[in-house]
Amino acid sequence: MQLVVARIGRAHGIKGEVTVEVRTDEPEVRLGPGAVLATDLPGTGPLTIESGRVHSGRLLLRFAGVGDRTGAEALRNTLLIAEVDPEELPDDPEEFYDHQLMDLDVVTEDGVEVGRITEISHLPSQDLFIVERPDGSEVMVPFVAEIVAEIDLEEQRAVITPPPGLIDDRAVIASARDVEQDGAGDEAPDGGGHGAPGRAGEAR
Repeated sequence: MQLVVARIGRAHGIKGEVTVEVRTDEPEVRLGPGAVLATDLPGTGPLTIESGRVHSGRLLLRFAGVGDRTGAEALRNTLLIAEVDPEELPDDPEEFYDHQLMDLDVVTEDGVEVGRITEISHLPSQDLFIVERPDGSEVMVPFVAEIVAEIDLEEQRAVITPPPGLIDDRAVIASARDVEQDGAGDEAPDGGGHGAPGRAGEAR
């Protein structure tokens, strides 16, 4: 099975080094000297890592056969792909590979269905779950301990504790309360504009 482990950034210096955006929790394993990686661009790979070092908080790599800035710039935005055994698991039990998280059901701690993970987006600051809701809309859930309370691979679900505004359930509850108040009054607005409760019914 293939996993994206990094994206090549800009060239660094004149000797062929490049910055990389790391997309693996095990860079010392996946991006160490001697590693041979496939690429997403035909004709550019496979690439063999010749050396690596950290500079100003960024990982710099040099590949065999790439010895100048021109060659390094030609690799910019290339994805680096490692071949991984599907049965292999990270050493840290709190870490997960993307393929383990894909298609997990996402629910809140009180059992409310949110949706299903369809994509994991790796940003420089954090990872995001892209969750498709039953009505076809999407919500982005930061993969941080404060929000993702549990990953249960046996039950194939991710349990989250969303803050206000992350998902629309709290807004739905407020809208439903408004409907009740309007119905009790003498002058309810025409149409009400309360589309959210209907969508909430679909989402739940």
